[in-house]
Amino acid sequence: MKKIIKYFKESYLELKKVVWPSREAVISSTKVVLVSTILVAVFLGLVDFLLLRGILFIL
Repeated sequence: MKKIIKYFKESYLELKKVVWPSREAVISSTKVVLVSTILVAVFLGLVDFLLLRGILFIL
């Protein structure tokens, strides 16, 4: 039981050392991730569409 209590105390102390990002930084990073995800999805969708058309053209 002492090891569990020690673990949680040490975890709490480590969390106090963490430098958390600001709200603005989180929002900015989220926007970058969303835009990147949309762009990759559109690109992969286009590649899929073109490959399908190419296969159907060959057949």
